[in-house]
Formats: sequence, structure tokens, C-alpha cells
Amino acid sequence: MTVTEGRMPVVYLSHGAPPLADDALWTGQLADWSAGLPRPKAILIVSAHWEAAPVTVGATTTVPLVYDFWGFPERYYRVTYPAPGAPELAAAVRALLDGPGTPVHEAPDRGLDHGAYVPLAEMYPKADVPVLQLSMPTLDPERLLRLGRRLAPLRDEGVLIVGSGFFTHNLSELTWTTEPDQAPTWSREFDAWGREALAGGDIDALLDFEHAAPAGRLAHPRTEHFAPLFVTLGAGEADLATQRTVIDGFWGGLAKRSIQLG
Repeated sequence: MTVTEGRMPVVYLSHGAPPLADDALWTGQLADWSAGLPRPKAILIVSAHWEAAPVTVGATTTVPLVYDFWGFPERYYRVTYPAPGAPELAAAVRALLDGPGTPVHEAPDRGLDHGAYVPLAEMYPKADVPVLQLSMPTLDPERLLRLGRRLAPLRDEGVLIVGSGFFTHNLSELTWTTEPDQAPTWSREFDAWGREALAGGDIDALLDFEHAAPAGRLAHPRTEHFAPLFVTLGAGEADLATQRTVIDGFWGGLAKRSIQLG
């Protein structure tokens, strides 16, 4: 892993569920991805699993994780990820976002949820990079795009900005397969549409994904797992031309497409 020099990339990743840790392919893909990134001074992550308005910064010390899932074997509730807190990053976020009509709240006891620690445990298993989680204050794509733009200067300070969701997400239609040709048609069609829209830098189409994409409402009955993509796109807007897919394929029939800008 190289030392941070210049502007950090920005990523959107499909974070999986706690059993991701048992998937050798996916965990290997995440580990390989992080090995190719400059080493971040800190990570700022926006997860599909924390919606709170106004925008809120999570714990800046190491506190217990948020096990925000149900019905899994007990071993998944014993996972730890004691990453250092990032108080300096929290101060920088407040300086960028706080202002009249746009207050920044604090939740000092709010630990990392599974949308944050599940992928980070594979990418940075030593838990030695400071991590700060930021809430999603809205699901509105344009507002999240603007939020990402305001966070973009952090990239020049060695901060890896991560949007963590799932490229398609309809749990009522789960199909336990990793074979692309066995994934549901709606998931494959939405994934292919998203791949083309991203490759073409078609932000307008992505912003209107619920209407512009095939099976948009079926791929995302509720849009919280696609929403972090817009924070990523806003923060990485200057690097849209270099956007690339790092991970693709399907897990449980859901598209695990994950991208990097810069």
C-alpha cells in the first residue's frame, strides 16, 4: 500500500451483509482493492444504514459497533472492529458543512454500523486507519450530490471518502446465487444500465434512476442503498472521466458493483 500523496480517490462500494466475511471471492476483491489504493490518513464513510437529519457525525472515539441486523448466527454479533476515532476529521467536516440553515449534529456514542465495518474489516483488517461515519441527511440524489461536492476538499487532506450501499437491493426478491445468468432479470438489467450510465458520466440519468433505469423501483424499492453513490459522485465529480468499476458480479442475486473515481 502506497503512502498518501496528492488527492485521494473516492469510492462507492456494495457492502454486503455480515456473511460477506465467509465469501472468499468478495473478501479477496475488497482486500486487493485497498492494497492498490494510497494509504488514507482517515476514512469518512456514509452508509445506507444511518439516516439522520441534520447531517450528523458519529463517534470520534472507539465505541462499540452497531449490530443493526437480525436473525444471524451469534458469531456475527461478536465481531469487533476497533478502528481509531477521527476527531480532527470530524472538525474538518463540521468546518465544511456547518453554517446557517445547515447545522451539523453530533452523536458521540454512535458506533460504526454494518454498512461501514463489514467492508472495512476486509479492506483494512488491522483496524489501524481512523474512521468517521457521517449520516445520510436525505435520500434526495441532488442534495446528496451537493453534499459530496462540499466534502471533496477532504480528498486533498488524505481522506478516503466512501459511499457504502448496494448497487441493487431488494431483499424480498433475494436469490441465493452468485452466477450472473441466474441473478434476477431486474437486477441484471439495472446493473447493466448503471454500468453504462457511469461509464458515460451520465449524472442526469443516474439522478433520475428511479424513472430512467429499467426496473428502477424493483431494484430499489427504497432507495437508501443507491443513495450513497451520489455522495461519492459529488466528491469525485472532477474525476468522472477516470471512473472505473473495481468489483462487479452478483451476491444473492444483488449486484455488488463497486466503483472508484480518481
